[in-house]
Order: sequence, then C-alpha cells, then structure tokens
Amino acid sequence: MIVTLTLNPAIDKSTHIERLIPEKKMRCASMQIDAGGGGINISKAVHELGGKSVAVFTCGGLNGSLLTQLLLEKGVPIQPVEIMGDTRESFVVNEQCSNKQYRFVLPGPLLTDEELERLEQTLAGIHNISFLIFSGSLPPGVPPQYLNKLATLAKDRGIKFIADTSGEPLKAALQSGVYLLKPNLTELCALVGKEYLEPGAIKAAAQELVNAGQCKVLVVSMGASGAMLVTAQETKIFTAPTVKKLTTVGAGDSMVAGIVWMLEKGESLEEAVRFGVACGTAATINSGTQLFKQEDAWQLYEWMKRS
Repeated sequence: MIVTLTLNPAIDKSTHIERLIPEKKMRCASMQIDAGGGGINISKAVHELGGKSVAVFTCGGLNGSLLTQLLLEKGVPIQPVEIMGDTRESFVVNEQCSNKQYRFVLPGPLLTDEELERLEQTLAGIHNISFLIFSGSLPPGVPPQYLNKLATLAKDRGIKFIADTSGEPLKAALQSGVYLLKPNLTELCALVGKEYLEPGAIKAAAQELVNAGQCKVLVVSMGASGAMLVTAQETKIFTAPTVKKLTTVGAGDSMVAGIVWMLEKGESLEEAVRFGVACGTAATINSGTQLFKQEDAWQLYEWMKRS
C-alpha cells in the first residue's frame, strides 16, 4: 500500500485574469478549488491512475472540513488527523497576457506535540505499507529533525520512505537515509553545498548523495529538460516531451506519483521514472491546480518510449 503524509495541506484556489494591475479592482474568472498539499496531490494522482493510496493529513477549521469533503468526493482513501488550527489556503493567479503564473502560499497552522503524536499513531495503525511518501512543507514550529524521526520510523518498519521536500527538513531526512529522493536542481545544489551546478556536474553531485548512503534512488527533476535517474548501478537521462505549459502546480507531485505507482506494480526503475516524467509533463498542460489527466500521461509516456 502507498501512504502519503501531508503535515501542511491547503485548499488550493486558482483563477485567471487578462492582466494584473496594482491598486485596481480586477475581475477574475471563476475560481477553481482543489484539495492541495504535496502528499495529498500524490494520493490524488495515484487515484487518477487507478491505484490505491491512503492520504494521511492534518485538518482543522472550515478549510479542514472542505479539504476532507473534496477528497471524499473524489474517492481518495483518507486518514485525516484533526488539529486545533485552521487548514491554510493557497492562491494561484494566471496572467493571460504574459502566460505568467503568480502563486501565493500562506504558512499554515502551528501543530502541537500531541497532534504530531496522533499523526504517528495514525501511521502506526496502517498495515502493509510499502511506500511512505512525505511531500510538502513543514508547518511553522515543527523542527526539521521531525523528518529524520519519520525516516527512522519507516526504516524500522521496513517501509520505503520517500522525501519530497526542501531545505533543512530534507537534509534531516537524509541523515537516516531514504529510499528515493526527488530534488530539483536548486535543491540538489543546496544538498551538496554548491551555489550552481554546470550541466556536466549534475551526475557527480547526485552520485555523491547515493554513495554516501543518503538515498538509494535519486531522481533529479530538471523541469522542461526532464529528469536524471541515478543509483549505485546506473545513470539515465529522460527527456521530457515538448508541450505548451499552462502551469507548474503539482508537476513534481505528479512525477512522484507516477514513479511510485509504477514501482508498486513491479515495473523497473527506468520505466517508473519515464512514466513519472510523463505524468509531470501532463500536469503542466492543465490550467489551475487540477494535476494531470490519465489519458494525457499515457499518451506522453508512449511518445517517450518511441523517441
């Protein structure tokens, strides 16, 4: 079973407007509302592919109730953990004249030690977990070392832990070692202590983390250029299909979902990453925060296999 963990979920709201103008009242298009947050997006994407993923997440207040309702309406299996604080909102505006996207992200509620303990108890009550995916940010006040604790708990249970976050929390998770890591180029630079990596140095930087035992599988997300798979045995670059990009929201989460869903089915790492790139690319051709459509992902995947 695939389980995702989202400590700082959000109600994602998105709209579009012809042009953003300071200090003017601007009439926007109809708002799209989605359940958001890294792990929740991954569970939604796995569900879209026909797989099963249980989404464990915090929820509080009216937004928390709406978050739960949206996921139940989609048929995504959930294990919500009630908290005192209000679940946050995120807001995305697409400016049509420039095709630029503006993303407004709020910090989220504080979590108490008791609420974090309830999260751990919820995870402990779920059996036969094959992959545990932590994706997204930590809420204010939760120390980065909490990711190290989660990675250790997963390792003790024989669960493959995947960390898709950034900054100090990501570094903390790597102290215990994770199964799969999916940094973008900026995050990879931070992990190896570099301000910038030349294209020819990306492979060596990724191998440095793998050889140090910080992860078994490293997939470097390179945006429109695709992704690089690095393990102790192989290195392979997957070129992303060229598409008209409408958004970047959820592209990384979609990539992780595609990879893990394929691995859960017993496919090779190579095919899993290829399909993950297809899912991530498919997410960019849909406006707003709705992730990808299954048929788009399969079409791009077949194109990649022929190329």
